[in-house]
Amino acid sequence: MSKIKLDNITHSYGVKTVLHKLTLAIEANKLTCLLGSSGCGKTTILRLIAGLEVPQQGQIEIANKIVSENGKILVPPHLRNTGFIFQDLALWPHFTVYKNIAFGLSERGEEKVKETVFDMLDFFGLQEQAEKYPHQLSGGQKQLVAIARSLVLKPEILLMDEPLANLDVKLKHKILEHIKNLNKNFDLTLVYVTHDHKEAFAIADKIVVLSEGKIEETGTVEQIKKSENAYVSYFLEY
Repeated sequence: MSKIKLDNITHSYGVKTVLHKLTLAIEANKLTCLLGSSGCGKTTILRLIAGLEVPQQGQIEIANKIVSENGKILVPPHLRNTGFIFQDLALWPHFTVYKNIAFGLSERGEEKVKETVFDMLDFFGLQEQAEKYPHQLSGGQKQLVAIARSLVLKPEILLMDEPLANLDVKLKHKILEHIKNLNKNFDLTLVYVTHDHKEAFAIADKIVVLSEGKIEETGTVEQIKKSENAYVSYFLEY
């Protein structure tokens, strides 16, 4: 069953068209990787799903509800039940780890904030970092705090935009293991953007290979590895 549907999406920045009549279905409770080089439209797809931008043409549907269509927002971003982890993480530097994770819950007026935050700290092994500030954390710890901050609000969809781009290989493997299990532990649909096919191969249930705003191929890891598409074969060489 599809959780997210993009139908005939065209989107431009000025005179540059970044998505060309793109149609894509993203399965519920699966981890889908959008894979491709810089400028191929990966991040734009995330921003359109989140409602941070509106497709100039085409329709986006989330959980069987049309959320935007032909330049109009029908469901605003804060009602789409999505979490978004940006490449720069966007942690609040003046908040401790605990406060970074708790902030959204407090804004919502949720009960049991402390209990919920400590459950999240326990899950990610961040108990000892609770009173530290972002500048006192390792790169991997910052990644986990950003993920925890999104998950504590219980989104149905988690969008991740090249979240591991600034980590070394050893840390990447550690965080990828966490990410691989998120949809199983939190009943999530994940959409993960990367230019690194090794990352995609490590975690994806499904891979969508993009080039210049168009889908070259979709499939499982094994299907993409065996692809006879000329662009996909070329891209996987690097």
